[in-house]
Amino acid sequence: MEKQLFLTVFVTIFLAEIGDKTQIATMLYAAGTEHRKLTVFLGSALALALASGIGVLAGSLFSKFLDKNYISYIAGIGFILVGIWTIIKA
Repeated sequence: MEKQLFLTVFVTIFLAEIGDKTQIATMLYAAGTEHRKLTVFLGSALALALASGIGVLAGSLFSKFLDKNYISYIAGIGFILVGIWTIIKA
């Protein structure tokens, strides 16, 4: 395993996920006294793992057809658009 890559990805994704909508939704489910906490954790963990897997597959596929810089630009524009949409909906 590539330790440096692993640590970089872990820290980046961990910091990006702290306090985001996914974590808030997970906290809301866990706050419900009728819900088993393990079920909430497993459902949340599986959803994040699947979403990450899709991201890895999409990145691998896109990298065969697009330059890495273009992928970065597209991702950046996507983040900006989501931010603008979030502000408008607030």
